[in-house]
Amino acid sequence: MDSTASTASTADTISTAAAALPDLWDRLTGTQPDPDMWVVLATMGAALAIVVPHALWRISRNAITIAHEGGHGLVALLTGRTLTGIRLHSDTSGLTVSRGKPHGIGMILTAAAGYTAPPLLGLGGASLLGAGRITLLLWAATALLLVMLVMIRNAYGALTVIVTGGTFLVVSWLAGPQVQAAFAYAVVWFLLLGGVRPAFELQAKRARGGAGDSDADQLSRLTHVPAALWFFLFHAVSLCSLLGGGRWLLGL
Repeated sequence: MDSTASTASTADTISTAAAALPDLWDRLTGTQPDPDMWVVLATMGAALAIVVPHALWRISRNAITIAHEGGHGLVALLTGRTLTGIRLHSDTSGLTVSRGKPHGIGMILTAAAGYTAPPLLGLGGASLLGAGRITLLLWAATALLLVMLVMIRNAYGALTVIVTGGTFLVVSWLAGPQVQAAFAYAVVWFLLLGGVRPAFELQAKRARGGAGDSDADQLSRLTHVPAALWFFLFHAVSLCSLLGGGRWLLGL
């Protein structure tokens, strides 16, 4: 091949990439128009339809588990603990392992992050959608899932995160603005609504004598505060996030 032609081709490629970067940045940081109200209500109905029925919830709860264990992992890193791995299981349970002091504020915050992570992520997502930043939400979610994938330590967990992240990637790059908006609103509604149910399920399981080493029990041992008060915190965070996030999504 002629070296001159090769050099010109390389220069053209670099020039095209450089020209595309500002457009990419504008898409990421810019705002997108709000969807019609019927789309907002329809996505809320769709989220309810997969959160309320037990059969569908058994499947969709996997996504809540991703957020739950991701919350443990993120807070462990932010508080200076060493994150060694995350496992996601087919029964929608999960396990996040970190090294560090077995007590203290870092361990307390890490343990408290699980049940509060899905509704708080939903609240953060609702704030972005309320500001019209649909693309930023989709790309941020994709990036978080990619980072989480690095820490997954079992095959089922890896498959779950890959499928979820792949869905976000496809929608972010290939779908039109209306589909992206509907998808983003459905995801955020799901986090807000789905974030309410797990704490009630755990409380009911403990009342039947199960889940003796739950997050609430671990927090009770760490803080010498009754587990019931930690359940109150989980419920307060999830319900307040649903109310606040719902107002943003509905434009109230």
